[in-house]
Amino acid sequence: MRKKKIKAMTNNKIVINLALFGRTQSGKSSVGNILLGSTDFHSCFAPCSVTQECKLGRSCHLHGFMRRAGQEIILQVQVLDTPGYPHSKLSMQHVKQQAKKALEHHFGEDGLHLALLVQRADVPFCGQEASHPIQLIQELLGDAWKNHTAVLFTHAEKLEEAGFKENEYLCEASDTLLSLLTSIQHRYIFQYKKGNSINEQRMKILEKIVEFIKDNHYQVLTFK
Repeated sequence: MRKKKIKAMTNNKIVINLALFGRTQSGKSSVGNILLGSTDFHSCFAPCSVTQECKLGRSCHLHGFMRRAGQEIILQVQVLDTPGYPHSKLSMQHVKQQAKKALEHHFGEDGLHLALLVQRADVPFCGQEASHPIQLIQELLGDAWKNHTAVLFTHAEKLEEAGFKENEYLCEASDTLLSLLTSIQHRYIFQYKKGNSINEQRMKILEKIVEFIKDNHYQVLTFK
Protein backbone atom coordinates (compact mmCIF):
# COMPACT_ATOMS: atom_id res chain seq x y z
CA MET A 1 0.00 0.00 0.00
CA ARG A 2 1.41 3.41 -1.03
CA LYS A 3 1.01 6.30 1.39
CA LYS A 4 2.17 9.90 1.29
CA LYS A 5 4.02 11.48 4.16
CA ILE A 6 6.40 14.36 4.81
CA LYS A 7 10.04 13.33 5.13
CA ALA A 8 11.50 15.42 7.93
CA MET A 9 15.04 16.75 8.06
CA THR A 10 17.07 15.33 10.95
CA ASN A 11 20.31 16.68 12.44
CA ASN A 12 20.68 19.16 9.57
CA LYS A 13 20.86 16.26 7.14
CA ILE A 14 18.46 15.20 4.42
CA VAL A 15 18.50 11.95 2.48
CA ILE A 16 16.72 12.03 -0.88
CA ASN A 17 15.51 8.73 -2.30
CA LEU A 18 15.34 8.28 -6.06
CA ALA A 19 14.45 5.42 -8.41
CA LEU A 20 15.48 5.15 -12.07
CA PHE A 21 13.23 3.72 -14.78
CA GLY A 22 13.45 3.62 -18.55
CA ARG A 23 14.07 1.62 -21.66
CA THR A 24 17.16 -0.48 -22.35
CA GLN A 25 20.25 1.62 -23.18
CA SER A 26 18.54 4.86 -22.11
CA GLY A 27 21.43 5.62 -19.75
CA LYS A 28 19.82 4.81 -16.39
CA SER A 29 22.89 3.29 -14.75
CA SER A 30 25.14 6.06 -16.06
CA VAL A 31 22.76 8.66 -14.61
CA GLY A 32 22.77 6.75 -11.32
CA ASN A 33 26.55 6.88 -11.17
CA ILE A 34 26.53 10.63 -11.84
CA LEU A 35 23.97 11.22 -9.08
CA LEU A 36 26.02 9.16 -6.64
CA GLY A 37 29.40 10.51 -7.73
CA SER A 38 30.64 6.94 -8.01
CA THR A 39 30.69 3.86 -10.23
CA ASP A 40 28.32 1.71 -8.18
CA PHE A 41 26.27 0.68 -11.20
CA HIS A 42 27.67 -1.26 -14.15
CA SER A 43 27.22 0.84 -17.27
CA CYS A 44 28.41 0.24 -20.82
CA PHE A 45 27.24 0.27 -24.41
CA ALA A 46 25.79 -3.06 -25.50
CA PRO A 47 23.31 -4.40 -28.06
CA CYS A 48 21.23 -5.82 -25.20
CA SER A 49 20.07 -4.92 -21.68
CA VAL A 50 23.00 -4.54 -19.25
CA THR A 51 21.26 -4.17 -15.87
CA GLN A 52 19.86 -7.53 -14.75
CA GLU A 53 18.64 -6.71 -11.24
CA CYS A 54 17.66 -3.82 -9.01
CA LYS A 55 20.48 -2.30 -6.99
CA LEU A 56 20.64 0.50 -4.43
CA GLY A 57 23.54 2.94 -4.29
CA ARG A 58 24.32 5.55 -1.62
CA SER A 59 26.36 8.70 -2.10
CA CYS A 60 28.85 10.18 0.32
CA HIS A 61 27.65 13.19 2.33
CA LEU A 62 27.51 16.39 0.29
CA HIS A 63 28.43 19.42 2.41
CA GLY A 64 27.53 22.97 1.46
CA PHE A 65 25.00 21.93 -1.18
CA MET A 66 22.10 23.73 0.47
CA ARG A 67 21.29 25.90 3.47
CA ARG A 68 18.17 26.33 5.57
CA ALA A 69 17.55 29.01 8.21
CA GLY A 70 21.20 30.00 7.89
CA GLN A 71 22.50 26.50 8.60
CA GLU A 72 24.32 24.19 6.25
CA ILE A 73 22.31 21.13 5.28
CA ILE A 74 24.16 17.90 4.54
CA LEU A 75 22.75 16.05 1.55
CA GLN A 76 22.91 12.32 0.87
CA VAL A 77 21.45 10.65 -2.20
CA GLN A 78 20.12 7.10 -2.43
CA VAL A 79 19.45 5.77 -5.92
CA LEU A 80 17.65 2.59 -6.92
CA ASP A 81 18.68 1.38 -10.37
CA THR A 82 16.24 -0.94 -12.16
CA PRO A 83 16.51 -3.17 -15.26
CA GLY A 84 15.43 -1.77 -18.61
CA TYR A 85 11.73 -2.10 -19.37
CA PRO A 86 11.13 -3.86 -21.72
CA HIS A 87 14.24 -6.00 -21.17
CA SER A 88 16.12 -8.04 -23.77
CA LYS A 89 16.33 -11.11 -21.52
CA LEU A 90 13.93 -10.73 -18.59
CA SER A 91 10.15 -10.83 -18.90
CA MET A 92 8.22 -7.65 -18.19
CA GLN A 93 6.47 -9.38 -15.29
CA HIS A 94 9.81 -10.39 -13.77
CA VAL A 95 11.16 -6.82 -13.97
CA LYS A 96 7.94 -5.46 -12.49
CA GLN A 97 7.99 -7.86 -9.55
CA GLN A 98 11.68 -7.22 -8.93
CA ALA A 99 11.17 -3.44 -8.91
CA LYS A 100 8.15 -3.76 -6.60
CA LYS A 101 10.12 -5.82 -4.07
CA ALA A 102 13.10 -3.45 -4.25
CA LEU A 103 10.92 -0.38 -3.59
CA GLU A 104 9.30 -2.11 -0.62
CA HIS A 105 12.66 -3.27 0.74
CA HIS A 106 14.66 -0.05 0.33
CA PHE A 107 11.98 2.67 0.54
CA GLY A 108 9.15 0.86 2.35
CA GLU A 109 9.35 3.01 5.49
CA ASP A 110 11.51 5.99 4.51
CA GLY A 111 9.70 6.54 1.23
CA LEU A 112 10.54 7.55 -2.32
CA HIS A 113 10.89 11.22 -3.21
CA LEU A 114 11.10 10.96 -6.97
CA ALA A 115 11.02 8.44 -9.81
CA LEU A 116 13.19 9.50 -12.74
CA LEU A 117 12.11 8.31 -16.17
CA VAL A 118 15.38 8.26 -18.12
CA GLN A 119 14.93 8.91 -21.84
CA ARG A 120 17.50 9.50 -24.58
CA ALA A 121 16.95 12.93 -26.12
CA ASP A 122 18.03 11.58 -29.51
CA VAL A 123 15.45 8.76 -29.55
CA PRO A 124 11.82 9.64 -30.38
CA PHE A 125 9.41 9.13 -27.51
CA CYS A 126 6.53 7.45 -29.28
CA GLY A 127 4.92 4.08 -29.87
CA GLN A 128 4.03 1.26 -27.51
CA GLU A 129 7.60 0.69 -26.32
CA ALA A 130 7.90 4.27 -25.05
CA SER A 131 4.75 3.87 -22.97
CA HIS A 132 5.91 0.71 -21.16
CA PRO A 133 8.16 2.47 -18.58
CA ILE A 134 5.39 5.00 -17.85
CA GLN A 135 2.93 2.18 -17.23
CA LEU A 136 5.45 0.52 -14.93
CA ILE A 137 5.85 3.70 -12.88
CA GLN A 138 2.08 4.13 -12.69
CA GLU A 139 1.59 0.58 -11.43
CA LEU A 140 4.39 0.80 -8.87
CA LEU A 141 3.66 4.30 -7.53
CA GLY A 142 -0.12 4.26 -7.78
CA ASP A 143 -2.38 7.29 -8.15
CA ALA A 144 0.23 9.74 -6.86
CA TRP A 145 2.77 8.89 -9.59
CA LYS A 146 2.25 12.25 -11.34
CA ASN A 147 3.46 14.13 -8.26
CA HIS A 148 6.55 11.97 -7.83
CA THR A 149 7.88 11.56 -11.38
CA ALA A 150 10.27 13.58 -13.54
CA VAL A 151 11.83 12.94 -16.95
CA LEU A 152 15.61 13.08 -17.35
CA PHE A 153 16.80 13.43 -20.94
CA THR A 154 20.25 11.93 -21.53
CA HIS A 155 22.49 12.73 -24.55
CA ALA A 156 21.14 16.28 -24.55
CA GLU A 157 24.28 17.46 -26.33
CA LYS A 158 22.73 15.90 -29.47
CA LEU A 159 20.19 18.76 -29.37
CA GLU A 160 22.96 21.34 -29.61
CA GLU A 161 24.63 19.42 -32.43
CA ALA A 162 21.33 19.46 -34.34
CA GLY A 163 20.85 23.17 -33.66
CA PHE A 164 17.93 22.77 -31.25
CA LYS A 165 17.28 24.72 -28.11
CA GLU A 166 15.42 22.89 -25.34
CA ASN A 167 12.12 24.71 -25.94
CA GLU A 168 12.37 24.10 -29.69
CA TYR A 169 13.01 20.42 -29.09
CA LEU A 170 9.96 20.14 -26.84
CA CYS A 171 7.77 22.06 -29.30
CA GLU A 172 8.48 19.39 -31.92
CA ALA A 173 8.21 16.44 -29.52
CA SER A 174 5.58 13.73 -29.90
CA ASP A 175 2.11 14.14 -28.45
CA THR A 176 2.90 11.20 -26.15
CA LEU A 177 5.85 13.04 -24.59
CA LEU A 178 4.03 16.37 -24.37
CA SER A 179 1.08 14.69 -22.67
CA LEU A 180 3.43 13.03 -20.17
CA LEU A 181 5.20 16.30 -19.37
CA THR A 182 1.87 18.03 -18.82
CA SER A 183 0.79 15.22 -16.46
CA ILE A 184 3.92 15.60 -14.32
CA GLN A 185 3.79 19.42 -14.16
CA HIS A 186 6.68 19.80 -16.62
CA ARG A 187 9.31 18.32 -14.34
CA TYR A 188 12.17 17.52 -16.67
CA ILE A 189 15.95 17.77 -16.77
CA PHE A 190 18.38 17.77 -19.71
CA GLN A 191 21.74 16.13 -19.08
CA TYR A 192 24.63 17.58 -21.08
CA LYS A 193 27.89 15.66 -21.07
CA LYS A 194 29.78 17.74 -23.60
CA GLY A 195 31.86 20.47 -21.98
CA ASN A 196 30.77 19.51 -18.46
CA SER A 197 32.76 17.52 -15.92
CA ILE A 198 31.06 14.67 -14.09
CA ASN A 199 30.82 16.83 -10.97
CA GLU A 200 29.29 19.74 -12.93
CA GLN A 201 26.69 17.39 -14.41
CA ARG A 202 25.98 16.01 -10.97
CA MET A 203 25.47 19.40 -9.33
CA LYS A 204 23.18 20.69 -12.10
CA ILE A 205 20.99 17.58 -12.02
CA LEU A 206 20.83 17.47 -8.20
CA GLU A 207 19.89 21.16 -8.04
CA LYS A 208 16.89 20.49 -10.28
CA ILE A 209 15.90 17.35 -8.36
CA VAL A 210 16.06 19.12 -4.99
CA GLU A 211 13.99 21.96 -6.48
CA PHE A 212 11.30 19.44 -7.54
CA ILE A 213 11.32 17.82 -4.10
CA LYS A 214 11.06 21.21 -2.33
CA ASP A 215 8.13 22.17 -4.57
CA ASN A 216 6.49 18.91 -3.50
CA HIS A 217 7.01 19.87 0.18
CA TYR A 218 9.44 16.96 0.71
CA GLN A 219 6.60 14.46 0.43
CA VAL A 220 7.52 10.82 -0.09
CA LEU A 221 5.65 7.70 -1.13
CA THR A 222 5.94 4.75 1.24
CA PHE A 223 5.35 1.16 0.18
CA LYS A 224 4.23 -0.60 3.38
